[in-house]
Amino acid sequence: MGTDILKNVARVRERIEAACRRAGGRPTESVRLVAATKTVEPDRLREAYAAGVREFGENRVQEAEAKVAVLRDLSITWHMIGHVQTNKARAVSELFDWVHSVDSLRVAEKLSSARDGQKKVPVLIEVNLGGEGTKSGAQETEAARLAESLSRLSGLSLRGLMAVPPFFNDCEMARPYFRRLRRLAQQIESLRLPGVAMTELSMGMSQDFEIAIEEGSTIIRVGTAIFGPRS
Repeated sequence: MGTDILKNVARVRERIEAACRRAGGRPTESVRLVAATKTVEPDRLREAYAAGVREFGENRVQEAEAKVAVLRDLSITWHMIGHVQTNKARAVSELFDWVHSVDSLRVAEKLSSARDGQKKVPVLIEVNLGGEGTKSGAQETEAARLAESLSRLSGLSLRGLMAVPPFFNDCEMARPYFRRLRRLAQQIESLRLPGVAMTELSMGMSQDFEIAIEEGSTIIRVGTAIFGPRS
């Protein structure tokens, strides 16, 4: 098992490097690899850590709490990549170093108040580019207004956008969605909101991260390509 994860991480890094070359010679360090670890056992996270992965993304608070406790001896940066419920906002604020999935002012306010004078938590606005009812995320037309509201919250530091495009068998079909997210980030950046730096685009997963990198992704969320299919 450990050898598989080691090889898988190496292969993912090779794919990142190739995508960066295609994207005009981007430095590979401009892309952060976040291992998506929903339902993955802590021992396998240790294997990924041994393979050089330092950033891990969780979808659920309860699952994250258990893993954070077991893996405290490792120097991990934890990312919340799942939907944030308002009643879990305080726990999210305490557990995670990054939150990718802020999709409403109410959630943002709860996260901010939970910081209570502590260091600001870097957050991304999740955008529902496909308008899919089964997915969370702010509407594309609401993102700039939400960014403006977030800029006034003392506990948060808005750093960019996140999106999960609709699933396509042909992953090339996701390219226009990644491009739209990049352009939306540029539009928000042009507003010059105080304390807002739209430097991060969290887009791309196991099946399409290379296309996401070509379109400007700075954070990819990769699970299956590292750990294999979920049971």
